Amino acid sequence: MNPEPGTVDIDRARRTLSTGAAVVLPNPAPLTYTVTATDPRAVNTAKGRPADQAVALWAHHPQTLTALADALALDDEHVTLARRLLTEERVTLLVPLRVGGHRPDWLSPASQDGWALLFGTRWAPLVPLLDGFPVLYVSSANRTGCSPAATTRDAVAMFPAGTAVLGTASLTDDEHRTAEHSADERSSPERTAAEQPRSATTTLRLYPDGQLGLHRHGAQDQAYPSTERYLDHVLAAHRGAAR
Repeated sequence: MNPEPGTVDIDRARRTLSTGAAVVLPNPAPLTYTVTATDPRAVNTAKGRPADQAVALWAHHPQTLTALADALALDDEHVTLARRLLTEERVTLLVPLRVGGHRPDWLSPASQDGWALLFGTRWAPLVPLLDGFPVLYVSSANRTGCSPAATTRDAVAMFPAGTAVLGTASLTDDEHRTAEHSADERSSPERTAAEQPRSATTTLRLYPDGQLGLHRHGAQDQAYPSTERYLDHVLAAHRGAAR
């Protein structure tokens, strides 16, 4: 299938990532697009901001949190909570770093002031691309001062010519429907994912004792009448899954 004007297919996106350059990728509703690269400086340059600014580590690989066991100030139960928040709730998550713990070099671009910023969405249509790059850095797909791109057209218009934007036409219809259905099942019963306006991910902060705080409003909490209702929903879902 031919990609939409100004976009690349998944093979071209793979080749671009292998060079260290940034690629703009779609996400399931209600999330907006993201920009990712193996080099955090490429993410920041694509966004038009200082190259050394902190970015999120894309913890899409199943072993990422395992590899960070010595770095995180979380016990096993709360690492499990972190994993569920990243992969099922699809939030961006601030996790505490252990004083004196071993931190792999690839965590440094996502670390600041004793916390690491993680993103963990593993959307089915992107798995063939993501699996070739266990360590990626990611941020919302926006140029500084602009809202994150909600559509392919937005992404192509926002980023400079030559920026690789993966078009959704290169994703198969069956994969797309399956992923969107899964997103609907995870969303609030008050409003399905397809009905919500697209937005950057909600950012939560997970404390060493397992308490959660809202760091930034976003797609996941927008359907809830209050922050407290959303956090109660998240924790109740975790307790139910842990039984």
